[in-house]
Amino acid sequence: MLNPVKVSNTSSEKQNVLLSEIDRLNEQLSLRFKSKFVVQPSLSRLLVSFQANKTRPVYRWYKFKEAFSAALVEYLFHKYKIVSGRILDPFAGSGTALFVASTMGMDADGIELLPIGHEIMSVKRILDAEFTPEDFERLRWWMESKIWNQSETRLPLPELRITQGAYPEKTKESIERYLGACQQENARVQAVLRFALLCILESISFTRKDGQYLRWDHRSGRTQGKKIFDKGDILDFDRAICAKINEILSDVSSVHQARLFPVEKLQGNIRLYDGSCLRILPELPDGIYDAIMTSPPYCNRYDYTRTYALELALLGIDKQGLLRLRQEMLSCTVENRTKDLLSINPRWTTALAAADEQKLLQSILTYLEDQKARKALNNNGIPRMVRGYFYEMACVIAECARVLKPGARLFMVNDNVRYAGASISVDVILSDIAETLGFSVEHILVLPDGKGNSSQQMGEHGRESLRKCVYVWRK
Repeated sequence: MLNPVKVSNTSSEKQNVLLSEIDRLNEQLSLRFKSKFVVQPSLSRLLVSFQANKTRPVYRWYKFKEAFSAALVEYLFHKYKIVSGRILDPFAGSGTALFVASTMGMDADGIELLPIGHEIMSVKRILDAEFTPEDFERLRWWMESKIWNQSETRLPLPELRITQGAYPEKTKESIERYLGACQQENARVQAVLRFALLCILESISFTRKDGQYLRWDHRSGRTQGKKIFDKGDILDFDRAICAKINEILSDVSSVHQARLFPVEKLQGNIRLYDGSCLRILPELPDGIYDAIMTSPPYCNRYDYTRTYALELALLGIDKQGLLRLRQEMLSCTVENRTKDLLSINPRWTTALAAADEQKLLQSILTYLEDQKARKALNNNGIPRMVRGYFYEMACVIAECARVLKPGARLFMVNDNVRYAGASISVDVILSDIAETLGFSVEHILVLPDGKGNSSQQMGEHGRESLRKCVYVWRK
């Protein structure tokens, strides 16, 4: 009699072993930082995201979805008594931390790669310091007369391949007449008019920003997936642009001679560096900052060069420029190639060693490579992205420790993530690396309501909560 054949399930067994090791190391590291975790009832997703800016004058003009709110910066600075000196945001985004610090009388430096952030901050400063009463009258006249409708000049709307067909034809024509009419104005008024247009692009288009990409409404004529997407109202150009110009005018206080912020508060200087923080941070002097307030891109596959393609096209970014920006960004999308970090800064050997020696991170990377070999990932670029993210963040953390004064704090907003069923505790991994590189972990402030899985993982793993935190580290 033949013995029954025993079916081997080694592949599944190996996966379980690797996941169990991740769970073990995660539990071990979480236990080590247990006393540092503080559930903070006053923190909410509204406060930690752009949502709280939506009704706040000045900060509400442009919907930078990845930004944190001005109220969060104020809350943290007051709670930890950050009241003077100079602060840094190495991922400045739309400049929220810089402008809040400035209104509190502190000098503020920022580093930002995407030109959208530079445009937002440049226009705010023009309105605050350079605009004349005559300039404001010109804006009012534009809003009241809708001069672009009488313009004979049309300036072609800059487009990228991925933005072609983004607007109804009538809207595109109005945009081009608007851009043509702008040319008759002085540089200050032109800048504000272009900024107002930048702020409404999504609302007048067939598109909606949706995490990793732009979603296209079925009315665009683009091929739809199984589920037809309807974004709802697509705003009329005239109505949208007049409302935005009016919002800007109403937010700028004529009582204080068109200053955006009350004159009774000291105005700190704002300095903005253009480029990747991986290249600019090493050029900054040692020990010059009293605090760092930042939120890096999350390790979540979001490609900002795609979601902000309409705005980038308007600002003159071409295909090659888009590809360059994508590769210069911190690795947070599967299209990021591996960066040669030691060629950027040979002094990062200690930072890279800290990532090499982080056991939980290495266990996660081993698991993701195994999943890739088994063809179990929905994108083979995930292991490279996760590796790149943490190694690059180790270098950023090392530089932040170097440029801070002794005893100064770093505040960082970030999310934990999950890939292929493996929870990646970004908070404890980065905190462990930070302690290796010159920080002590003071608190990990936890939002009371975590976030669920991405839609891609909901089916298999349900809505298991993932921590969203604000890290407070001290040099």
